Amino acid sequence: MKKLVFASVLFMSVFFAHAQVSINVNIGTPPSWGPQGNDDSRYYYLPDIDVYYDVNQSQYIYENNGKWIRDKRLPANCRQYDLYSGYKVVLNDYKGDSPYAYHKKHRANYPKGYQGKPQKNRGNKPEKNNKPQGNQKSNNGNGKNSKEQSRNDQGHSHDNDNNRR
Repeated sequence: MKKLVFASVLFMSVFFAHAQVSINVNIGTPPSWGPQGNDDSRYYYLPDIDVYYDVNQSQYIYENNGKWIRDKRLPANCRQYDLYSGYKVVLNDYKGDSPYAYHKKHRANYPKGYQGKPQKNRGNKPEKNNKPQGNQKSNNGNGKNSKEQSRNDQGHSHDNDNNRR
């Protein structure tokens, strides 16, 4: 009986250890703006804005007042940056958790405006919503917009008030 329990425990520990290894192999999915053909890379360096991107954690890494910050969003001063058009340096030679340890080297090798080999993004850039917003004139069925109708309605009630006096 003891042998059967021991064998079961041994089998279960091997099974769970194998399952744990399998789960940790591919955590992150590259973003659609990421370069095609680099699905096994963990980090990108964006030289135009001096920011790293961690694919596994889906986080941007940037320096702020001498400290390295990890955030799901780009820093406020970079939020207008077009990730689809900007060049992404794929860092294949680094496997740790702090790509900024080589920041001086990255800045020197890939200055702002750097363009290496042509890149194709994994996905297409989302189209912006082109619907006009605000200050739309609505037609109230009489060919007048809502401001004109409102003015006329006020005028009628004002006239009616004058007729009552």
